[in-house]
Amino acid sequence: MSAPFLSLSEVADGYLVTTVARGSESRALLVTNAGTVELVDAEKHLTDKKSQPISGIIGLIHLHSCHYLLVVTEASEMGQVYGGKKVFKMTSFKMLPLSPTKYHLDEDETRYLKLLESHLQSASLMFSYDYDLTKPFVKQAENGYDPEYMWNYFVSQDLIKVANQFVLPMIYGYAKFVRTTLNMKPVTFGLITRRSRMRAGTRYFRRGIDSEGNVANFNETEQILAVHTPEGDKVYTYLQTRGSVPVYWAEMNNLRYKPNLLLGQTDYTPTRQHFSRMIEKYGTTYLVNLVNQKGYEEPVKLAYENAVTALNDPNLKYTYFDFHHECKNMKWHRVKLLIDHLREIGLSPQDFSVVNVSEKFVVQRKQNHTVRTNCMDCLDRTNVVQSTLGRFFLQQQLIESGVISGAEDWERVDPKFNFVFMNIWADNADVVSKSYSGTGALKTDFTRTGRRTKLGALNDLVNSITRYIKNNYRDGPRQDGYDLFLGNILPYEMATSPFQDLRPAYTQSIPYVLLASLSLLVITSIYPNSSLSPFKHFILNGFLVTIAALSLKYIFDNGVQYVNWPRLCSLDYLSPREVLNDGKFDGIVFEKSDLYNKFSEVAKKE
Repeated sequence: MSAPFLSLSEVADGYLVTTVARGSESRALLVTNAGTVELVDAEKHLTDKKSQPISGIIGLIHLHSCHYLLVVTEASEMGQVYGGKKVFKMTSFKMLPLSPTKYHLDEDETRYLKLLESHLQSASLMFSYDYDLTKPFVKQAENGYDPEYMWNYFVSQDLIKVANQFVLPMIYGYAKFVRTTLNMKPVTFGLITRRSRMRAGTRYFRRGIDSEGNVANFNETEQILAVHTPEGDKVYTYLQTRGSVPVYWAEMNNLRYKPNLLLGQTDYTPTRQHFSRMIEKYGTTYLVNLVNQKGYEEPVKLAYENAVTALNDPNLKYTYFDFHHECKNMKWHRVKLLIDHLREIGLSPQDFSVVNVSEKFVVQRKQNHTVRTNCMDCLDRTNVVQSTLGRFFLQQQLIESGVISGAEDWERVDPKFNFVFMNIWADNADVVSKSYSGTGALKTDFTRTGRRTKLGALNDLVNSITRYIKNNYRDGPRQDGYDLFLGNILPYEMATSPFQDLRPAYTQSIPYVLLASLSLLVITSIYPNSSLSPFKHFILNGFLVTIAALSLKYIFDNGVQYVNWPRLCSLDYLSPREVLNDGKFDGIVFEKSDLYNKFSEVAKKE
């Protein structure tokens, strides 16, 4: 597609999607009530019913009792990569029911619909009609999209098989391009971050690695600079990655600010698979580990280093950078010390991609490495390091392209462009963070302004508190939304409802006891009963305070039972255990899986 020229009409046996202003082309897509798709002759399926324009098809999904056609109804432009190739962000969508029973939904179907709708509302979905966002710039001349980064790959399966021309590859992430000037020369600058759909999910429910070598929160971030000259355009790109520490580890929520840190089996086969794929795809891989070397995070650092040592691969160049020590007292400019070290172990300032797009698409140079950065969440510290790397390589690209002489840093040559650079990187950080933790990124005051501020530190505190609340009480349904949309669970194959609360009745009742005691305490304090003596009021309030305190203590002592866990896909570190009362099933409780041990205990042995 070269433009959003699609028209959607409801017909007797489903929905008809036709192209608009496409010359003599008359093929249309028929999506039937049975959930099938086929290419048909548009002329034979004309209808008098009013049609509506749409921006594209997200895909089709079969929930518990009904099929749905998912379409983009509105999108906002996020700039042009080069040559008029525009990028869009989905801003509104529709979920169109297809089955004959579409107006008689059961309770489970309604729950699935809410999960799907919530996921699509919160997801930052980007697409383009003539540029493939799922793969790097240097691979644009190659056919096919990258299924790892095509977020709607699962829901597009039927379209891929039957009507590939209606497939709209979408990424979950960030894309923004700004045409401006740098040192009075016309340029286009932008970022694309594409999130892997493998082991995707929320902060505490997706950590570490799986048996197939997929890691949580893996993202490619590609910085693109197009230099416009009378002779044509030349595009410079730099690509880097982030991802969770690639060993078996987890953090089990328990309502406390610091969850229980757990270690799984010491099996480096998945780690080897993960890095083998990275080396094949990117070349030499520089591993930048920002995890703290003391305290709570230390075992993660040790496990990572043990894995890299065991692999002993010359294509892996590991670097540890003690971010909080080196950059303490808000001296984050000292991240440049890390770049100096990377250069010492082989990182070349000229190792970036260069593509001439003036007449033909000609790759003049291809990047042969990637820097893989991680902290605990691969969010906040990682964002600071990645933006600093982007700034470093941009300097080399501007010198090579002749935009600046190299006598001084580009941000001093053009402070206005520096403002564009910092805000694009900060917006990117917020999008990546929201998709994983539920809030914007921390430390973005440095990314936006180049300095750490007290207001920024206060904003970080608010975000940290918000993360705690969301990660413990709201991320279960959010994780379910990921698993549902990505096809990790097929609702129509579920024999029983996954939404039943199977915890013992006593466990379920305690929060209500707490709420009732607190409510009565407030009522008796505001509206005291005049018939009661002060002593009786004191006894009553003391009794209510005691009940509330005991209830609260029970909840925090058994915090694992009160976390809002995902319902659709099991977690590898969490096991449900049946509770029997007089030989009868009384419910289930959650506990640590036997596959995981407390990390600190294992770390001490090593």
